[in-house]
Amino acid sequence: MDLALVSHTFETLRLTPPSKLTLLEAGTLSSAHMPPFPPDMPTLLTGIDSRELALQVKKVLLAVYPEDHEIYLVITGNLTTKAQSHEDSKENNFVTLKLSELVVNHEESFEFSESTSLFIPPLGEGTSFESFAEIIAHLRAPDGCPWDKVQTHKSLRTHLLEESYETLSAIDAGDFESMREEFGDLLLQIVLNAQIGSEQKNFTITQVIKSIYDKIIRRHPHVFGEVMLEGVSGVLQNWEKLKEQERKGKKEDKGLLDGVPAALPALTQAQEYQDRAARVGFDWPEIQGVLDKVREEIDEIEKAENIEEVTGELGDLFFALVNLARWRKVDAESALRETNLKFKKRFAYVEQGAKNQGRDLSDMSLDEMDALWNEAKQRGM
Repeated sequence: MDLALVSHTFETLRLTPPSKLTLLEAGTLSSAHMPPFPPDMPTLLTGIDSRELALQVKKVLLAVYPEDHEIYLVITGNLTTKAQSHEDSKENNFVTLKLSELVVNHEESFEFSESTSLFIPPLGEGTSFESFAEIIAHLRAPDGCPWDKVQTHKSLRTHLLEESYETLSAIDAGDFESMREEFGDLLLQIVLNAQIGSEQKNFTITQVIKSIYDKIIRRHPHVFGEVMLEGVSGVLQNWEKLKEQERKGKKEDKGLLDGVPAALPALTQAQEYQDRAARVGFDWPEIQGVLDKVREEIDEIEKAENIEEVTGELGDLFFALVNLARWRKVDAESALRETNLKFKKRFAYVEQGAKNQGRDLSDMSLDEMDALWNEAKQRGM
């Protein structure tokens, strides 16, 4: 760490140097998309030598920090008129401003140079992944929570599944506040499982992150390498080729579909099977073949003579319908969940209608219930 620079910066700002500090050259952010440092740490970016670099720094910081987050621009040289409009004087060689005010337009800007630095106060406690991992580790420590300390991978399985479905429900509802909360709950399950893995010397959260980091790099050579691919279909086909190479590298006797989790909901599992098969060319040449298959399966159901045959043919029909959804770029699981939710809302309207009439649903005729159902449809339910 450049202690002289740090000392000079905080003397200029008339602030006590923090006990911990991230010190980076601003150029580190020149091709970044996210800040490469935890937001709950004070940070000093040095060498903001151009307006273009300042704009890039601002863009990266706004990915995490709010627009009104207070920052300090420290300049050894002169300030322009814009800087003088702030409370701090020209002689102080620093300006306090909101992040959104950093490089507003061409006319109102600062004279950036190699001696220009930006001090970013911490965003607040609990705003970094590291601080979150720390509190999860604390929960498992001797002085932690009795419930958390006795959890295992298997005992958390149900919670992971429940949180996944609650997250999906929030997504289906388009409820962003709930999505924020549920994604947090889902992250808790991942970090808690990683902490257990670390304690048992099986894996650490760092290894979990490193593994997926390497996989993303490896499977996106068209982004992080020099491979040229055309469109989404080209990406998916190359994805399957890369995974096939990985399986060979591991010397695993596994097929293309063996990686699809057995615990997936049936519709999702069927669509994933079909997606993977299609990427290697095992697919109908056009959608008409899919439609014909759906009609064929309906005919087979009509001809079925016993429960075993009906069960088998219904399964085939569901599979064909999932394929139709895939061809139409529809997620089958989400489509059915939306229909389930729609049915629930409309049926609740029918129930409420019966209640308003002082009647039980079982006492109403189908026509009466159907009339309430149609009212629900007209109300956009």
